[in-house]
Amino acid sequence: MTASSRPRDSADRIYFTLVALIGGALMIYFALVPVFGLNVAFHFYLMLWITMASAFNVSSGFSGYLPFGYVAFYGIGAFTTAILVKKVAFPVFLALPFSGAAGLVLALLFAPTLRLSGIYFGIVSLALAGICRLVITNMPEEITGGSFGLQLGSRAHPVQSFYVMMAVMVVALATILWLSRSRLGKALRATRDDADAAEMMGVNVPRVRLYGWMLAAFFPAVCGGVEAWYTNVVDTETAFNTLITAKTVIYAVAGGLGTVTGPIIGAVAMVWLDELIWRQFPLLNLLILGVATVALVLFLPRGIVGSILRRKPQWRRYVP
Repeated sequence: MTASSRPRDSADRIYFTLVALIGGALMIYFALVPVFGLNVAFHFYLMLWITMASAFNVSSGFSGYLPFGYVAFYGIGAFTTAILVKKVAFPVFLALPFSGAAGLVLALLFAPTLRLSGIYFGIVSLALAGICRLVITNMPEEITGGSFGLQLGSRAHPVQSFYVMMAVMVVALATILWLSRSRLGKALRATRDDADAAEMMGVNVPRVRLYGWMLAAFFPAVCGGVEAWYTNVVDTETAFNTLITAKTVIYAVAGGLGTVTGPIIGAVAMVWLDELIWRQFPLLNLLILGVATVALVLFLPRGIVGSILRRKPQWRRYVP
């Protein structure tokens, strides 16, 4: 072993120790929520937002895209599960993978928009999400339930869906952790920073962007399917609500894009803050949350983790 490799090995040991500690603490905490009778609904949505923010991080933090229509994947996943369960009599556990597949198909349909960048990509993705909503709304009521949506009947099982959401979160975080250290993740970052330079270095830019885009689409679609199972009802008003995109963006940015831990910390901090404000000031909830979000962006423009790493750049090798 050379002298130069020793610091790298030491950094890797610290890195994976932190990963094991953070991951283990998250899994143990969430696994015990139903056991100790804690608020299952709150923690279910906390896991959902952690997953959504982390998946969005792949699109924005790694790839450099800002899809304002990100809710389209969530909505298509919710309706896929609802239709398969309600109309085709699929078991829920069999329907959920099809929700992820529907998200991948939609990502492929949206793939030509990856030629755009910046605000143009964001506006087009928002328009496409609106089109998806209108298409589902105007489909025959026998399939999608029309504007009234679908009810899954007696299939709701809060505890089972809670643990399935936990499994989805763990898989999403493990995938993004792998991505952050993989060749694909490095290629995505290089393409984000300078696509022309990355292409000169041998990176297949269109293919790399497509892989990142599909990965970012899969997990919100599955989240939509699990949430449909949890609430037992799906309609276009809630499944394609633009507030879902807004919250996903806020939570991811609050923690810091481009890191694995950033969206986790951002989602945890903002969801708890939202819950606290809602309990204390229910009529001023959105106003106070908006002010808190503006203050966070003004004073911590790189997010919580990003701002810490900017002040302590030597910590980058240790922080996932």
